[in-house]
Amino acid sequence: MSTHLPSEKSISPAKKDFPSSSGQMFQSFFSSAREDTYKKRDLIDARARRLFENTALACSLDAYPFQAPLSTRSGPEVMMDGHKMLMLSSYDYLGLIGDPRVDEAAIAAIRKYGIGTGGARLLSGTLDLHLEVEQALAEFKGTEAAITFTSGYSANLAVISGLFGPADRVIADTLSHRSLVDACRLAGVQVQRFEHNNPASLRYELENGPEANRTLIISDGVFSMDGDIACMPELIALKKEFGCFLLMDEAHAIGLLGKRGRGTDEHFGVPTDEVDIWTGSLAKSIPASGGFVAVSRRVAIFLQHAASPYIFSAAMPAPVAASVLEGLKILKAEPERVACLKANATLLRDGLQSLGYDTGLSETAVIPVILHDDARTALFARRLRDHGILVAPVLFPAVAQGAARLRLCVTAAHTPKHLQFVLDAFDKMRSE
Repeated sequence: MSTHLPSEKSISPAKKDFPSSSGQMFQSFFSSAREDTYKKRDLIDARARRLFENTALACSLDAYPFQAPLSTRSGPEVMMDGHKMLMLSSYDYLGLIGDPRVDEAAIAAIRKYGIGTGGARLLSGTLDLHLEVEQALAEFKGTEAAITFTSGYSANLAVISGLFGPADRVIADTLSHRSLVDACRLAGVQVQRFEHNNPASLRYELENGPEANRTLIISDGVFSMDGDIACMPELIALKKEFGCFLLMDEAHAIGLLGKRGRGTDEHFGVPTDEVDIWTGSLAKSIPASGGFVAVSRRVAIFLQHAASPYIFSAAMPAPVAASVLEGLKILKAEPERVACLKANATLLRDGLQSLGYDTGLSETAVIPVILHDDARTALFARRLRDHGILVAPVLFPAVAQGAARLRLCVTAAHTPKHLQFVLDAFDKMRSE
């Protein structure tokens, strides 16, 4: 793709050359007068009223901010509705989507194995390629074993519901990922929350919670909405003091933390076995799809026979597994990608702060721009699209009311020119 950036000309509201995705996505569903009902016995009941009303309002303003259909692969520049746009909301942190080595590995796997596997992992769906990937993941995280799933979401559901139940309790950081919350619901486990990254709050919950057979502490390594890093050494100290277990979700930490991108343990110089359960995504820094659980051999064997997503869901397709394996090889061979990512994140974060924007607690390539108000945030994202920049707004209920923000994701593939273009647009937005 050409390195030519989108035009810096600001498009007036009367001439939108960068339309929102709503017209194409909803096929004029919200454009005509509608008399919807939200009765308690309707399939769509009163809980949906706010969603539909807000979506209709956004569409009326041509400002619906989600589900923008791309016509090219993700990367620093993408095509949307015939326009070249600068992408600033992709999880492709290391810039590996579209890398020829990854693509060729996937193509070779299709030729050898086909697309589907024909079964779940426990039955007929396991390929020798799955075992190779899992060995590589275990070596990467420094654990005895690893198990792969079709998504990071499924990996969290699998490990928590597979290991814990109503007689146990989970104490989770208040900003833990939604997949971890849903996993606790599936397990029926007792749930307590501690204040974000606050060891004193965790101690209080440990001392004052209900009786339980076992206690699991949960935290993200890098928090997906704020871009800050877990206080992992303190979590480890408390789990040892109280005889608990600790789960760390590395979805946004792999590729971002540590000199070689191994994650939170490398960032803090902590031995991997200080944490009982590692989970993570294979759809972010690793340019594929899926998730993993990295644990002891004993726990892995148990989960292979007790975790529902492993037993009752189709196995990861071969081209995806091959892409994971190749992505891990590239990360191991090219740690300079991690250094480039960190430098890019610092450049953009410092630049935004110098313009007066609130970037919250961010320490990584996940950089929020906190604007507080939902409507203002959605309209800000819309105006950025007029500047040729795709940025995802994060609104209630994904974040607390009054905490709406744009979530910027920097990648190693962004150039200084890209990032300066973004800063120039944010500078102009201050006066628009």
